[in-house]
Amino acid sequence: MDLSMNAGSGGGGRIATDVGGTFTDMFHIKNGRAISIKRRSTPGQFEKGIADALAAGGVDLAGIDFFAHGSTVVINALTERKGAKTGLITTRGFKDVLEIARGNTPDIFNAYYRKPPPFVPRHLRREVGERMDHRGEVVVPLNEDELFSAARRLAQDGATAIAVCFLHAYANPAHERQAHEIIAAAMPDLEVIASHQVCLQWREYERTNTTVLSAYVLPAARAYLNGLQSDLSSAGLKSDMLVMQSNGGMVAPKAAAANPISLVESGPAAGVLGAAAYGRKIGERNLITLDIGGTTAKCSLIREGVALIAKEYQIEKTPASAGYPISTPVVDIVEIGNGGGSIAWLDPAGSLRVGPQSAGAEPGPVAYGRGGLQPTTTDAHLLLGRIDPRKLAGGDGPPDLPAVSKAFSALAGPLGLNALDVALGTVRIANASMVNALKLVSVNRGHDPRDFTLIAFGGGAGLHAASLARELEIGKVVIPPHSAVFSAWAMLALDPRQDRIMTSMRRLDADCMPWIVDTFASMERDARREFSDNAAMAGEIDCLRLLDIRYRGQEHSVEVPFDPAQDDFEQLLDRFHSVHEREFSFRLDNPAEIVNFHLAVISRTPDAAPEPEGNANGGDAPIAAIGSRAVHFDGHGELQASVFDRSALSADGEIHGPAVIEEPDSVILAPPGTSASVDAWGGLHLRLRAA
Repeated sequence: MDLSMNAGSGGGGRIATDVGGTFTDMFHIKNGRAISIKRRSTPGQFEKGIADALAAGGVDLAGIDFFAHGSTVVINALTERKGAKTGLITTRGFKDVLEIARGNTPDIFNAYYRKPPPFVPRHLRREVGERMDHRGEVVVPLNEDELFSAARRLAQDGATAIAVCFLHAYANPAHERQAHEIIAAAMPDLEVIASHQVCLQWREYERTNTTVLSAYVLPAARAYLNGLQSDLSSAGLKSDMLVMQSNGGMVAPKAAAANPISLVESGPAAGVLGAAAYGRKIGERNLITLDIGGTTAKCSLIREGVALIAKEYQIEKTPASAGYPISTPVVDIVEIGNGGGSIAWLDPAGSLRVGPQSAGAEPGPVAYGRGGLQPTTTDAHLLLGRIDPRKLAGGDGPPDLPAVSKAFSALAGPLGLNALDVALGTVRIANASMVNALKLVSVNRGHDPRDFTLIAFGGGAGLHAASLARELEIGKVVIPPHSAVFSAWAMLALDPRQDRIMTSMRRLDADCMPWIVDTFASMERDARREFSDNAAMAGEIDCLRLLDIRYRGQEHSVEVPFDPAQDDFEQLLDRFHSVHEREFSFRLDNPAEIVNFHLAVISRTPDAAPEPEGNANGGDAPIAAIGSRAVHFDGHGELQASVFDRSALSADGEIHGPAVIEEPDSVILAPPGTSASVDAWGGLHLRLRAA
């Protein structure tokens, strides 16, 4: 894709792009002014969506000194099964680790349950002679002849990517390094990745599956990142772009391509960490985040200003399937298939359902007039009067309202209802699914939603946020500035970060303290080396050191902070007891042992994201409605609602529902009983009166 056409007049500065399944968002700081753009994504050729956004913003790439990028290319390749034909080479006797998997059957009453099929079928799994023990000592040397033969046979069988995962490689990756060098030298056309490059943790199934999925997406991710960087450079970008990782940090394209599975939740992670940063600005440290895009809704929980980082991520996990584990640090997010493009449909029993199928960017909702025949949540909001037909984002022209009504009427007939009833039912079902997701990150984990503020962003969040908050008895909703492209905004406020997790087990006692310090120091040296290779990532380095510790005999561990400058053995042990008691309500006198080292290295760069402004009106300027229209509010029927332009709201004023607050790419509903005001940074605060 030729991006040179996007050269515009003037500018420079910092830019972020976030490619989603339905929309591509761009946020650009130009001459101290913020510009946000939302354009349809272009599946199969995501670069075109980026080019469209850059062109719409008049961006001169020659003047850009910071370019951050988040993408769904990895998760799309996994969920759509569009990755490479992958082979696995492993230690003799362990080719069926993927097949055996775990016994965590979610559907316990289903006698016919079948584990999800491995990404690598058995005929593409090869064993070779080699063996390390759990201490990393060589038991059987690597048989290079068997290795070469196994790789050649996989290539002959059509494999274009190979995953290498040897037993206990987390303790000593020497054999994996040797195997990688041999295969790469003998078969340069094959993509090869070894487990130590993506996961240095124990648990053979999880580590093997993570390596296999990395290999599966490696060719697509490498081609995409290299191609995009090349296009951007050809168009004038002088610095490397930085790629958003699932842990909330950013790395150079080379590092991202070397560990592609770290991009599995690339864009959504930025939104959660951006919400935490914005919450700290406005004094809201306990937040539940809600990110509603065109394809999915994503939820997370922020406690005391800190977002949770999970060390394992599951794809395709449902009440009927265990899914696939990925051992990589990920901002803890619950994601469901309910977004603006989610399709309303009737199941075989004649019940109305919404999602997880999505109309996506092509053809999109029925209203877009590009061939979509099945009504979506966006179509429902349009029919209910919540979206101004003249301002529908994503379409090429005026919405096809007769087609929308016809699509809902087709569902209404079998249900004995009218089109408006089905549209309202569509929104109610979508809300019910989102409430369940919000409960998964709050109630199900022991948190009372009433103690939190809901912060909502993404193009569709404002249409649902107040209803969801009322259902959960949450008193306040915050819609941050630039909410429709908030994840892109957040990328400019976040610091480059790397997470390194390594299994190294040893009993926790006074004698192991020097070993702990030396291990962290070695991990830090490796991380600093990667930061120094990219000028855009230069900054003051901060290190967060965490240890996974457990009582001997336990299966799982808890995460305990460690400070080498201050902590001695007694302090570390006491902190472990305290964390364990907080998590599980008890402590033991049993010996403790270290399981994993977790080092987060963060390059603290100046906060270059714009300081959002409340409003130019300010002072005592009155807040005037720009019009009114009939809007259907759930539980209240059709009401005449005042319509406000968000950019004209004063920081000192207040409006009361029923109202509709419009932005260029999103709509915010303020139902009856709701008041709305703007904070000093431009965030919109909805306060819900207790029922």
